[in-house]
Amino acid sequence: MSSGEMNEAGNVRWNRFAESVSRREFLMGMGASVAAMCLPGKVLAGPDGHYGPLTESPARFYRKLDHDRVQCVQCFRGCLIAEGKSGACEIRINRGGELKTVSYGNPGAINVDPIEKKPFFHVLPGTSSFSIAAVGCNIDCDFCQNWQIAQVSPGRLQVDSRTPEQIASEAVNARCTTIAYTYSEPVVWSEYVLDCTRAGLKKGIRSVVVSNGSWSGEVLRELTRVVTAIKVDLKSINSAYYERICHGDIRPVLDNIVAIRRSGVWLELVNLVVPTLNDTPEEFRKMAQWIREYLGTDVPLHFSRFHPMYRLQHLAPTPLKTLNQARDIALAEGLSYVYIGNVPSHAGENTVCRGCGKTLIHRSGYQVKIVGMTAGRCSACGTSVPGVWATSPDTTSL
Repeated sequence: MSSGEMNEAGNVRWNRFAESVSRREFLMGMGASVAAMCLPGKVLAGPDGHYGPLTESPARFYRKLDHDRVQCVQCFRGCLIAEGKSGACEIRINRGGELKTVSYGNPGAINVDPIEKKPFFHVLPGTSSFSIAAVGCNIDCDFCQNWQIAQVSPGRLQVDSRTPEQIASEAVNARCTTIAYTYSEPVVWSEYVLDCTRAGLKKGIRSVVVSNGSWSGEVLRELTRVVTAIKVDLKSINSAYYERICHGDIRPVLDNIVAIRRSGVWLELVNLVVPTLNDTPEEFRKMAQWIREYLGTDVPLHFSRFHPMYRLQHLAPTPLKTLNQARDIALAEGLSYVYIGNVPSHAGENTVCRGCGKTLIHRSGYQVKIVGMTAGRCSACGTSVPGVWATSPDTTSL
């Protein structure tokens, strides 16, 4: 649905999914699939979870129009929503000319994860992140790796109830240094993200965001005032791929990536390499060149291995040769920190000094050891390593 188009079909995403997977198969596999997706984190959601109608809370980012219509300004879509209808994400509903959200305080996944799982490689390595997700997304990638949460309609996923203060307290009790908003797309539950972030900062807990990068400028400006780091999935550098495979738009993603970089919030990028779709040398080179030109050479870029999922179960996992080629091209284009993801124990997981070539952080899956870095500098040659290494958050923005 294009920006400004009236959303008259609240179940667009569910209908698309039902074409490829039967409802019975989906419902039978839901519980096991969500649990598997969340491993190896510790599942904390309790037995009080529930299905069915979710509590509606006031949304913040919208404009009132005539005839009880509203325009949501959460993301690039700018959905015009008639009374009683929902936006494209299905999370935001017009009730009598007031926009409501059904995701606030209703996480569908609560886990303790290594921060490297997000992945963040230059943010507090070796620490734990209290990871939460609510249902929903504002795009619909054919390869979605977390479709069990991101691509289902409200009421079809078991959820728990947590206030932002409860999330912050549980993060402290779990000895986490960050709260991560992950698994689905935080833009569609941004009110909850912002409130949990502020609650966490009051208790000395930072927040990190895992996103597709298609926020509106209005929401992104508020977000970058309070979060520590944002990881954006840069699906491709080609607009046709975004339109055909992701059912989205590359333009706001690129604009937001540049805005995040300029804001001073730590930024990392992930490119999921999907065989036959975005895996050519030309694609890798074009992406690296764009990053170098608009972001500089210090933004970490992760090339991640695709595993057959959602609508692309007919494709094979990404060949290791392709991932190695992608990394080699990006390094040759001048990027300093290029990683390979979803391939445990690969040398491409390690952080290497751009000055002397020494290994600074050794990774094997989620086993992390800092071996050559002190206070953000190479212990051998003193070269600085950009990232977030201090554990104390800045609370001046509260």
